[in-house]
Amino acid sequence: MRSIWKGSLGFGLVSIPVKLYSAVQTTSLDFDMLDGRDHARIRFQRVNENTHKEVPYDKIVKGYKLNDDYVIMDDADFEAAAPEKSKVVEIESFVDIADVNPMFYETSYYTEPDTKNNKAYALLLQALKKSGKAGLARFVLRSSESLCIVHPVNNVLVITRIRFGQQIRETDDLNISDDVNVSKKELEVGLTLINQYAEKFDVSKFKNEYTDELLKIIKAKSKGKRATIKKLKPQKTASTDLYDQLMKSLKKGA
Repeated sequence: MRSIWKGSLGFGLVSIPVKLYSAVQTTSLDFDMLDGRDHARIRFQRVNENTHKEVPYDKIVKGYKLNDDYVIMDDADFEAAAPEKSKVVEIESFVDIADVNPMFYETSYYTEPDTKNNKAYALLLQALKKSGKAGLARFVLRSSESLCIVHPVNNVLVITRIRFGQQIRETDDLNISDDVNVSKKELEVGLTLINQYAEKFDVSKFKNEYTDELLKIIKAKSKGKRATIKKLKPQKTASTDLYDQLMKSLKKGA
């Protein structure tokens, strides 16, 4: 792996020189857009909507629409708004990792200390494991400030970028009632059903089957074979009674 960031991880007066490596990779297939007549690749052009002519790169500017007019921005404006560049992931506080709503998670990076036997790195790793806490920090990556949590995964400190609070939409516009009556009997059976299907989280059990199947179809088509379309079999629920559905679910999982 190649590091994407070099700097230091700081907490208190302790500074740990580290490198960041992307901890995730895409599993989707990359498709090109082609002309169906001769399979030539389609190129996208930057066209002026008034003249319908292509616009050279050096003539393109960025504008923000404000009150029906565009405010044109230049490089100096973006530089003025950019956070001060720093090569430090500075932990500002420690929080219970269970308190971080999964909606905030974005992407993760492995951290690697500059030396294999870095005592400060090992100390922070073990302290976070024992306390159940995670470090809350900010750092600058590719000229953009990111909020992140620093947390242990096995023997590695992981930095996971999280969203800022204003990036999460409110739920006020959703058509959800706060006054739905669920009986005690229904709730008890629902809890029993959850416990029946409960198991230890093991993500290795799940694979991106769609991508694997799609790749098989691509390889088969390259040999002149046609794909077999899988027909969906909709399942109909005989009963509309919630308690009855829950009880049948329990019997099915038994």
